[in-house]
Amino acid sequence: MKNGIVRFAALYVFNVVVLLLIGWLSPGVSVGLNALWASVILTLAALVLKPLLTRVFRGMAARSAADRTRAGEKVVQYLLVYLVELIIWVAVVWFSGVRAHGFWSYVLPPLLLLLGWVVYDLVDDRLRAKTGELYDVVRSKISGRASDH
Repeated sequence: MKNGIVRFAALYVFNVVVLLLIGWLSPGVSVGLNALWASVILTLAALVLKPLLTRVFRGMAARSAADRTRAGEKVVQYLLVYLVELIIWVAVVWFSGVRAHGFWSYVLPPLLLLLGWVVYDLVDDRLRAKTGELYDVVRSKISGRASDH
């Protein structure tokens, strides 16, 4: 359970930052404090929906793999990953206070999400270790107080 909580917390904080950057960098996108709720949706989507959609799309791509070259296969993989990010972005817009107006507000954010999650993968181990330390400190303080009473 600790691993799940730590993973959720680390990804949540990172997603808040990414959403704020999306709101700042993407024309037609308004995030603001809605980043706090939108990050819950984005984090759940990253942990549940993203792996599911990725498996479905990879399965579809694998069936037509015989017709592609190696370079073509990479293009298809990148397009599928972008499609997953687009679906997740639309879910975030629908279920949170994030507002997107215009073509670029739906095209650019999935690219920024993809870039953000690449960065997250690079710093994931350190971020989880730090979040795990904080989790342990809070848990020890809570259990220490409970035993004092």
